[in-house]
Amino acid sequence: MTPEETDQTLLQEAADMAGDAAESESLDEENTLKPEFVRKVREALEEGERDAVYDLVEPLHPADIADLFELVNADERPQLARAITDLMSPDVFAELNDHVRELIVEALPAGQVADIAEQLDTDDAVAMIEDLDEEDREAVLAEMEPEDRAAIESALAYPEESAGRLMSRDFIAVPEHMSVGGLIDYLREHPNLATEFWEVFIVDARHHPVGTCVLSWILRAPRSVALVDVMKRDQTLIPVGMDQEEVALRFQKYALISAAVVDESGRLVGQITVDDVVHIIQEEAGEDVLLLSGAGEGDINEPIRDSYVSRVRWLIANLVTALLGATIISSFGGAIEKLVALAALSPMVASIGGNAGTQTMAVTVRALATNQLTRANTGRILWREMRVAMLNGATVASLIGCATWLFFGSPLLGAVIGSAVIVNILTAGIAGLVVPVLLDRYDQDPAVASSVFVTMITDSMGFFAFLGLAVASGLVG
Repeated sequence: MTPEETDQTLLQEAADMAGDAAESESLDEENTLKPEFVRKVREALEEGERDAVYDLVEPLHPADIADLFELVNADERPQLARAITDLMSPDVFAELNDHVRELIVEALPAGQVADIAEQLDTDDAVAMIEDLDEEDREAVLAEMEPEDRAAIESALAYPEESAGRLMSRDFIAVPEHMSVGGLIDYLREHPNLATEFWEVFIVDARHHPVGTCVLSWILRAPRSVALVDVMKRDQTLIPVGMDQEEVALRFQKYALISAAVVDESGRLVGQITVDDVVHIIQEEAGEDVLLLSGAGEGDINEPIRDSYVSRVRWLIANLVTALLGATIISSFGGAIEKLVALAALSPMVASIGGNAGTQTMAVTVRALATNQLTRANTGRILWREMRVAMLNGATVASLIGCATWLFFGSPLLGAVIGSAVIVNILTAGIAGLVVPVLLDRYDQDPAVASSVFVTMITDSMGFFAFLGLAVASGLVG
C-alpha cells in the first residue's frame, strides 16, 4: 500500500469513527432520535443559531432528518428547513410525512422546490407537488425544466392513487432487434439513461412491450445473442388507470420486482418498482384499519380540523343508529321495570355481538382487499363464518348462562340470555360478512361504512333477542 493510499484509509476510518460518534449522540438503541438531541435542535432554533442547528443535523441520515421534522413543533419546521437548506436533499423529501412535507414545501421558495423536484423520481416529485395550492403548484412548475415539467403535468393528469401517479418514467426500453452486446454498449454510451433499474423492457416498432430481460441474464449471455432469444415474453402489464391497491395485489401475487405500465393503446409509458409498492401495501393496510374505526387518515401530523371533521361524522352516524337500539329498549320498558336484571344484562348481549361482528368484519374486509374473497367463494365463506359463529355462540352462551343462573338464582334467566347470545353472535357473523360484501358489490369502500351498519344490526338484534325471549318465555309477566 502506497503512502497516499495509507493516508486515504486513515482519513476514511477517522470519518467513519466521527460518524459513529455523532450517530451515538443522536440515536438511541432503537435507532430513533434521542429526546436530548431533539431538545438541543429546538433550543438552537429558538435562539436563532442556524450554524449550530446545521452542525447538529448534518451527520444524520436523510431518513433521520425526515423523522426530526416530525418531532419538532409545526411552527418550528419551516425554521428548521431554512437552517439546513443544503441538507434538504431529494432523499429527505422522499422520506417526509405527507402533511409535514406539504408545510415545508409551502415555506420554501418556488425555485428551490423546483430544484428538489427535478432530482426526485417522477412519482416522488408528484407526491410533493400534488397537494400544493394551484397557485403555488403553477409557480413551482414554472421554475422547472420543460421536460421535467411535462412529465409531472402528465402524471398529475391521471386520477389520484392510480398507476399513472405511481409510475416512474425513468426506465430502459430498447428495440427487439438489438443484441446483448448492442444493449450493453447502448447503456454505456448514454449516461443520461435511468441509473437504477432491475430489468430492461423490449419493445416493438409501436413501442408496445413484448418482453423483458433481467440484468442477470444480460450480464451472463454472450454478446452475440439476440435479446429476443433470452428475453422473457410472459410479463405482467399494468394499465395506467389501475388503482394502486390493485397494482400492489398484482406485485404480491406474481412476486414482481418491477412491471411495465401501458396506456390505453398498449404503449409503454412507465414502470412501477417494488419499493413503491411496499409503501402502498403499508399505506393501504393502515388505511383500512383506520377506516374501520372511523378515525380518518389517523395521521398524528394531520391538522386538527381535518381530524375532527373525519371522525365526528362517524360518531354522529353511530349516534343516529344507536337510536334504533334505544327504541327497542323503550318498547320493552314494562318488562324491564318488572325485572331489573334485564336492564343490567342487556348491554352484555349487545356488546358480545358487537365484538363478534367486528371480528368477522375485519376478516372480511381484509379478504376483500387481498382478493381472497370473490364471487366464486362467497357462499362457502359465509357457511364457514356461520359455523364459527355457532361454535363461538355456544361457548360464550354456556359461560354467561351458567354465570347468570348462579348470580341471579334463575335457570330460566340463564337460558334466556344464553339463547340471546347465540342468536346475536350468529347474526353478527352473517352481518360481518354480508355488509362488507354488499358494499363492495356496489363499488363502495367496505372499510368505510361497514362498522356503522354492523354495529347497528348487532346492537338492535342483541336487545331485541334478549328482551323478546324474556317476554316470550314468561320470565316476566
